[in-house]
Parts: sequence; C-alpha cells; structure tokens
Amino acid sequence: MLAAPANRALMIGYHCHQRIIECYRMRDRAQGRAMMSSLIHALHQPGAIKGLPEFAVLSRTLWKRRADILAYFEHDHASNGPAEAINGRLETLRGIAMGFRKPANYIARSLLHSGGFKQHILTHIQQTTHT
Repeated sequence: MLAAPANRALMIGYHCHQRIIECYRMRDRAQGRAMMSSLIHALHQPGAIKGLPEFAVLSRTLWKRRADILAYFEHDHASNGPAEAINGRLETLRGIAMGFRKPANYIARSLLHSGGFKQHILTHIQQTTHT
C-alpha cells in the first residue's frame, strides 16, 4: 500500500514517524540527537517534500522548534508531562467555571476543584489556634 504512487504522502508520513520514534529510542542520546537533527534538516531542504503541503507545515514547525526538540537529547528524563497535566486541569476548570461573573466566585471554584481549600482551611485553623 505504501509503494503506490497515490500514497506518497502516507509513505513519507509513515517513514518520518518511524524515524522520529527511532531517534527517541536511541540509548546513545548524542546519536539520537544527530539523527533527529539530520531528519529536521532533510525535511527542510528545498524540494524535499514538493507537492505535499501538510509536510511543508510539519517541516516549518520542526525547523522553528528545532532547538526545543533537540534539547530533549541533552537532558535526562525530559518531559512536558507535568506541564500538560497542569494545563489539562486548568482547561477542565475553565470549562467548569463558565458563567461565573465575579472573580471571587471563580477563585473559590478554582480552589474547590483543585483542592486548594484544604491548605487554605488548614492555614486558617493554624492561625486561629495560635492567636
């Protein structure tokens, strides 16, 4: 199926995907970085993806973000997972809080949803017992 000329975009996408996975799975981070850099440069070459506008967008994005992408290979255990988890909670909260007109109500709902009231209540209890 990938060999059919009509499926050129599918073939290129599949091979790019496999190459990216291979880069991230390399035990030698320097070698993985070199492979990823090579892929980014190859996709950015004029005419490399002629007639495939989707890959032109991919190529531009990889080229613009290459420093960030390649930084992964310079730091052990780099992940944006924690940031994505926080962002996911904030997006959920934003959806839950639709319709609040007063910032105080939004803040209260935010604290309630995120568990922030627990710390606020504990702090309040500690302040009242020490005074």
